Amino acid sequence: MARRTTQPPTGPGPGLIALSEPRSAASEAFRTLRTNIQFAGLDQPCRSIVVTSAGPEEGKTTSVANFAVVVAQAGSRVCVIDSDLRRPSLHRLLGVDNGRGLTTALVAGLSFAEVAIPSRIPNLFILPSGPLPPNPAELVGSHRMRECLQAATESFDLVLCDSPPVMAVGDATALAALCDGVVLVIQVGRTAHDLLRRVVDQIEAVKGRILGVLLNRADPRRDGYYYAYEAYQRYTKADDGGARR
Repeated sequence: MARRTTQPPTGPGPGLIALSEPRSAASEAFRTLRTNIQFAGLDQPCRSIVVTSAGPEEGKTTSVANFAVVVAQAGSRVCVIDSDLRRPSLHRLLGVDNGRGLTTALVAGLSFAEVAIPSRIPNLFILPSGPLPPNPAELVGSHRMRECLQAATESFDLVLCDSPPVMAVGDATALAALCDGVVLVIQVGRTAHDLLRRVVDQIEAVKGRILGVLLNRADPRRDGYYYAYEAYQRYTKADDGGARR
């Protein structure tokens, strides 16, 4: 297994808007996603979810981290896993050491709960990637990964997997076949419709269940959400007692 340099834990990074700006429209969007997924699981439970994107740099890692925070803030035990075994970054965003993690659990025969790191956020646990392996696709699609995910749903209320982009490698598709659902993160103006259709086809080909799409970097004034944006601003100001009457 490849050696890598670890970094000391530093605490959550500035990308966690759910912590730094909990009353923002962006934070509210993550809470809305939390509610929608709860309702989506009424007939078919959603205990394990893979968060992915069509291509790189669409904001999936930041999105999965913020989503994990708002679910934990609601009182659920959450384990967020960095299953991107090629370019992991979740440990830097959440400020934890990457010396042990997902690959450690899979290779050493340990459960995710044994290796996951309690964060400074109550109810939130982090399983970083660990040392990078030479065969990432085989590891994340293995029978061992399936067993560990199933066991993790007994230790945690929700397991979230941050995966590589679908069109880059096959890891996300393999995870989609193992998890209860998939959330796609799409950066507005970046992903073409035909590419998104190909992503959906690949996920559905392995019987993956797409729970929804999270639009990243949408401008409410430009992208058709101006009324909702203004309504949210007025409502939160009224809640603070700052709205005009």
